[in-house]
Amino acid sequence: MKYNNLTKFLIGISLLLVIATSQAEQLMMARTKQTFPEAMLNLQETIRDVGYTVSRVQRIDIGLTKSGYATDKYRIVFFGTEKEIALISKKYPHLIPNIPWKIAIFAEQQDTLLVTANPMQFSNKQYPGADKYLLKWKNDIEKIMSILRKSE
Repeated sequence: MKYNNLTKFLIGISLLLVIATSQAEQLMMARTKQTFPEAMLNLQETIRDVGYTVSRVQRIDIGLTKSGYATDKYRIVFFGTEKEIALISKKYPHLIPNIPWKIAIFAEQQDTLLVTANPMQFSNKQYPGADKYLLKWKNDIEKIMSILRKSE
């Protein structure tokens, strides 16, 4: 699969924003044939349907346009639950920088791509109890992405 320079740049930015490492197996990605506005709406609705709250949507395209890239279709969607975020903050401090969870969404020609970190990469033997939450989040993110992939 070939990517144009803008797509490579956007994926690079996504990786920096979503994770501190660039190992591909630690990423979760999905592609949908939906237009960006449809996919963006569907992503937020699906996040809510899976039981999370969308806490904010951050525009990233402003910095890109200042750098000469022509795009207005790039966002990061932050989500979680108040209860889980409070619990994680107290019991598993190594996860604080990663919550709420994030999914980067951006347009690539007629498709829309979603990229996020695999929560299981944050597993830490010092905090074995956190793995049940990490696995739950991984499964929920897979479900969200699966729904988006199937949506046309």
